[in-house]
Amino acid sequence: MELDFERCYRAVSARDTRFDGQFFTAVRTTGIYCRPSCPATTPKAKNVSFVPTSAAAQQEGYRACRRCQPDATPGSPHWNIHSDLTSRAMRLISDGAVERGGVDSLADTLGYSTRQLTRVLTAEIGAGPLALARAHRAHTARTLIQTTDMSMSDIAFASGFSSVRQFNDTVREVFAVNPTTLRDEASRKKTVSSNGTVTVRLPYRQPLDRGWLEWFLSGHAVPGSESFDAGVYRRSLRLPHGHGVVGLRIEDGYVDTTLSLQDMRDLAPAVARIRHLLDLDSDPEAIDSALGEDTALAPNIRLHSGIRVPGNVDGDELLLRTMIGQQISLGAAATHTARLVEALGSHIEDPLGGNITRLFPSSAIIAERGHEVLTGPKARVEAIIGVAEALASGKLVLHTALPADELERDLLALKGIGPWTARYVVMRMLADPDVLLDTDLVVRQGAEALGISLKESHRWAPWRSYVSMHLWNIALERRKS
Repeated sequence: MELDFERCYRAVSARDTRFDGQFFTAVRTTGIYCRPSCPATTPKAKNVSFVPTSAAAQQEGYRACRRCQPDATPGSPHWNIHSDLTSRAMRLISDGAVERGGVDSLADTLGYSTRQLTRVLTAEIGAGPLALARAHRAHTARTLIQTTDMSMSDIAFASGFSSVRQFNDTVREVFAVNPTTLRDEASRKKTVSSNGTVTVRLPYRQPLDRGWLEWFLSGHAVPGSESFDAGVYRRSLRLPHGHGVVGLRIEDGYVDTTLSLQDMRDLAPAVARIRHLLDLDSDPEAIDSALGEDTALAPNIRLHSGIRVPGNVDGDELLLRTMIGQQISLGAAATHTARLVEALGSHIEDPLGGNITRLFPSSAIIAERGHEVLTGPKARVEAIIGVAEALASGKLVLHTALPADELERDLLALKGIGPWTARYVVMRMLADPDVLLDTDLVVRQGAEALGISLKESHRWAPWRSYVSMHLWNIALERRKS
């Protein structure tokens, strides 16, 4: 990935927080790497270089700055903008794919050989999949060290390290101190972790339209598995090693997030999925600047700056819920889905003190017993059960690293899935920024309200998903008034 030196250095000189996570500054004279907004004195240009990932900096022998904590930045929006191999691999690595299945499994999922994948990642971002996963483990370890009272051995295995020795060596190499010193230096209040609960702050780039996200989360919440009350969104999570419950509140500059997990190895995947759900790694200023050039859209862009495109936490759930909600209101969809969750979802405890009692049912359970609960037109019920069978059997496999055209093609091949459903799922599952839902009734109403044509949408590329959200919001606000 090419980084323009002058542009990067100007951002560092200005301590511009908008670029945090998009690149890192490696300082040769100190041997550390920092985020662009690091408050330390700006190093001389001759002493710095710029790398696209923390893993690339660590690969070159640099240690993380303990002052600005460069590993705790918002993720790079490049992984959402692009659909190339590097971007798709980064999404899976962030979800813990290497820790669960190794590099061979990661490469196989992406359809490449391990050698090809390593070569491409090293050439593009300066680090192979093992180095990227190692950096990911180091960040998870630091989070647990500084925000929980877990023992170091428990943290080592929860972070994905194969041994305590490997954990100690990595922490010392990446942060230049041992784990105990890192904990002693932490200024944040510890949380009780004996019951698998941890509280973290998830940073994002401002601005963020809090009202839009809160409306989306509350409007789509399914009783039993989700709730929204007094600004706090809670939901159950199906994770690689067990289940969890999350409670989150959007604050200024970060999302205050509490996670209760059956298995702490699921911390990193849970955080990655929540970031994806809230679209926290987008670059709102770049998006608003581009869309603001459209005179018809500009007033709404200013009024709702930083609007996000909500993602998802589970691909199977997203697809099945979307099919249940086709051609009915949000309220009706929530009612139908809540009935399914209550009847077929596994019962769970909610240690966070909310009213989350169920997991969304697995595809296998819906395939087997969905006909007992689902109501409505026979063709739609059969289509939902058919898709659940495809998911349960492995005929259809959903994950965030699929190419958009491949996912859309696979979805359209299934009975009962039309273009709107396929494109909506692509937009949310893959964080695809360039999907215009031009057949959506509410989106079309928003366009009509502004007097704009959706036939010339190329002028909004590559941000058409965000245009969909703006038009959706316009139409909904008109209905309220």
